[in-house]
Amino acid sequence: MNTQPSPSRYFFLLLTIAAAAVISTTGGCLAAAAGAGAGAVAYIRGDLEATLPNDYNKVVAATKESIGQLEFAKVSENKDALKAVLISRTALDKKVEITLTNSGKKQTSVKIRVGIFGDEQLSLAILDKIKSDL
Repeated sequence: MNTQPSPSRYFFLLLTIAAAAVISTTGGCLAAAAGAGAGAVAYIRGDLEATLPNDYNKVVAATKESIGQLEFAKVSENKDALKAVLISRTALDKKVEITLTNSGKKQTSVKIRVGIFGDEQLSLAILDKIKSDL
């Protein structure tokens, strides 16, 4: 009788080890979700990253509107044709940095960072508000 493990068992073991390594390097903070036409959303090391299937300028306008509706205090706003960085503060004086990147026709990358270490719930709430303003 052959007592050698099959090659597929070695592959499964290596795959499990690789997955554990990825989770440990992201600090266990990896959440993914997708809405209808919303694109992928990931929370990694304090940053919420998403890709929206919308025109860059429309996402910038919706983000500015969302910041106003959430009553965040505007700190700074820098925008060019490829990238926009909007920095504001919450009522609890947490810094909110939203970076929007023009990723091509009708595609915009969004990165939201709340505070030093991140705040997943607040980041998701901000992203939801931006989506509702589109």
